[in-house]
Amino acid sequence: MSATEAPSERPPSATRLSLSHITAQNETNLLGTVHGGVVMTLVDSVAGVVAARHSAGAAVTASMDEMVFVVPVRVGDVVHFTAQVNWTGRSSMEIGVRITADRWDAVGPQIHVATAYLVFVAVDSDGKPRPVPRIVPETDEDRRRMREAEIRRSHRLARREAIKASREDPK
Repeated sequence: MSATEAPSERPPSATRLSLSHITAQNETNLLGTVHGGVVMTLVDSVAGVVAARHSAGAAVTASMDEMVFVVPVRVGDVVHFTAQVNWTGRSSMEIGVRITADRWDAVGPQIHVATAYLVFVAVDSDGKPRPVPRIVPETDEDRRRMREAEIRRSHRLARREAIKASREDPK
């Protein structure tokens, strides 16, 4: 198998990734906390690397299914992004990202800042969808994440169908 050829299946641990970022003054909003968009950009970046690694090639963001902010990030906080593949379809993957922070001015446990779920599609050199390796959960946590990803997927598909139906019948 070549370096860019993907196996037929992979465990989440094979492509899990962590990224840390020290926040800066130029990333703040009018309230003096870090812009949610800065956090979202870093989420998309780390999730994109996981998707590309899992699929052994280019992958594009198809949707951000959900992004839940729990507490604000302050200037100087060290923000940690941990991402992994939760679910795979034929050419799409759900990547989950957990965001935590260490307060720069205190010693203590990491604070849960946010959680995000993104869907990526693996694409070939023409931008057409291509197959991805099947995800093989290794732990109970991986299996839970996969079950919850399947629920989110069914909700996305149902929402898409409901919207299409509403456009066909404009009553």
